[in-house]
Amino acid sequence: MTGTPNPSSAGSTGAARVQTKISVNDPKIMVNLLGAKDEILRLIERTLASDVHVRGNEITITGDPAENATADRLFSELIELIERGETLTVDSVRRTAAMLDDDTAERPAEVLTLNILSRRGRTIRPKTLGQKRYVDAIDENTIVFGIGPAGTGKTYLAMAKAVQALTAKQVSRIILTRPAVEAGERLGFLPGTLNEKIDPYLRPLYDALHDMLDPESIPRLMAAGTIEVAPLAYMRGRTLNDAFIILDEAQNTTPEQMKMFLTRLGFNSKIVVTGDVTQVDLPGGTTSGLKIVREILQGVEDVHFSELSSADVVRHSLVAEIVDAYARYDAEQEVAATQSVHAVPGRAASGGRSGRRR
Repeated sequence: MTGTPNPSSAGSTGAARVQTKISVNDPKIMVNLLGAKDEILRLIERTLASDVHVRGNEITITGDPAENATADRLFSELIELIERGETLTVDSVRRTAAMLDDDTAERPAEVLTLNILSRRGRTIRPKTLGQKRYVDAIDENTIVFGIGPAGTGKTYLAMAKAVQALTAKQVSRIILTRPAVEAGERLGFLPGTLNEKIDPYLRPLYDALHDMLDPESIPRLMAAGTIEVAPLAYMRGRTLNDAFIILDEAQNTTPEQMKMFLTRLGFNSKIVVTGDVTQVDLPGGTTSGLKIVREILQGVEDVHFSELSSADVVRHSLVAEIVDAYARYDAEQEVAATQSVHAVPGRAASGGRSGRRR
């Protein structure tokens, strides 16, 4: 790829406009840059302020120098992604552009090609800058809290790192746990044995395991104790050595349960705690252990808190909008509740007998 800026005539606004030419010598790269029915090219055109024109193996960008520099960076990152073996998608282009807009130190091509785990031709990797920083934090710290809304990959990436650590023999076992909180149903009223009753709460963890390991190997690994999936209550009284331990749905722990779990940490072990503080299923009035643990552990060395947001949602794009909409609604409700509390004393003071003549 080569880029050459050339002076051009002023645009209709009178601002100085220049041309930047990018030559793409590999036809396969150009085909990927265009996308099926020019889908990728049209998205790039909508994303950039500069005008983009493609002819043969040459891309001409016309705009003011700053806009052209942004466009040149975007094309450079996208071309590097393709050279690293990626097939561009609408999502990858949007995420690359968003990272460039944020002007972060990390390059999009490096973030989006960081492989964690590969199996049967499928590779698990972070898809956003927030996810990449979360994965880096897991590498660098003994205890990591991944806090964020649904769809941000906090549990899935943690499990991928656990399988990676097990495969590399950095740990000898994986322990996956969740609090078995009744969301609308009591365990005692569910049919079956205790294991059958708690299975629905642990099913998402089993599903993720099947994505990362050969399904036929999972029963063998579980029978040998190499992988353990159990409710949080089963952790009490244990010391977990040489293990990668994940506590999922941690917003449904009480402060006492959170303390109990964190103090299970043994030698050569790593803990990742994941949860969404906006989806607490605990009975009314019960404080979530995840909500207060930051205040308790803030400043403790080797403990890291990773905050994921709607920008890190990797499900349907509508999920991010839903997350933001609920966040706005919750904020409005808190403001309204605060105003209501402050308004009550005022009404009491202005009412009563003092304003009436008998």
